[in-house]
Amino acid sequence: MNKTATLTTTSREETLALAAQFAKLLGGGEIVFLRGPIGAGKTVFVKGVAASLGLKSSPTSASFSLMKQYKNKHTRLFHIDLFRLEEGEVFNLGFEEMLEDEQAIILAEWPDPIAAMLPADRLEMNFVLEHADTRRIELTANGCVSQALLEGLCKAVAH
Repeated sequence: MNKTATLTTTSREETLALAAQFAKLLGGGEIVFLRGPIGAGKTVFVKGVAASLGLKSSPTSASFSLMKQYKNKHTRLFHIDLFRLEEGEVFNLGFEEMLEDEQAIILAEWPDPIAAMLPADRLEMNFVLEHADTRRIELTANGCVSQALLEGLCKAVAH
């Protein structure tokens, strides 16, 4: 059964703070799909996660490289951005290594072309632009790991 929640941020700083709270919950092996229009805050969220995990490079939009890997001694983060790609275009792009690493954290923007390739247990985050800098972030958990993430994030935000 899917579990859902909705969170709201009203600035870039709040989105980064939410990402920092989220990063504290990550232990490796999580898959997160980030959806929403251009400028909705998906990449800002990824930057906040990477910074909070202590990854030295700051993620940028991966639109032109499709997949970037950030790592340190403890963490491997894959940032995927499949904007403009179709499902048939994602084969032979090097996802095999990412999928073989069961401790990798996968954050995928515009994930639909690879949805069928990845495990069903994933947290889906839909970034909805409201007014000014306000974003409504709709969360859907599709399994035990993603439900724990969703519940942990909601608990962290409530305090």
